[in-house]
Amino acid sequence: MVEDSEHLDAVFHALSDPTRRAMLTGLAKGPRNVGDLAAPFDMSLAAASKHIRVLEKAGLVRRSVQGRTHVCSLDAMPMHAGVEWMRHYEKFWSQQLDTLEALLVAEDQAAANKPSKTGTEAKKKGSKR
Repeated sequence: MVEDSEHLDAVFHALSDPTRRAMLTGLAKGPRNVGDLAAPFDMSLAAASKHIRVLEKAGLVRRSVQGRTHVCSLDAMPMHAGVEWMRHYEKFWSQQLDTLEALLVAEDQAAANKPSKTGTEAKKKGSKR
């Protein structure tokens, strides 16, 4: 299981925003400068830079400076920690649901095998009061 919860928190925080997820989708196609990342969202370069800093803190984006241009590239490796965390709980809940299903099936089978009272037997017992 993933041990570094601070890093995992940063990854999930970065992925929690739809703008940042869209930026990552763009970066999956190749490196982009900050202006290119900001353009689809009608936001200032300063606002885009704030989003990019969150992605950098999570380790999902690397920024390099080429002259006066800041170029960002995707580093998807930190997402593996999140995937592993989710796999752990997917396995846990799958096991829990399998156990519940087995209990429900056993309960249904027990109810099906239990002899049922006919209507007349139930009436006879009810009239003995």
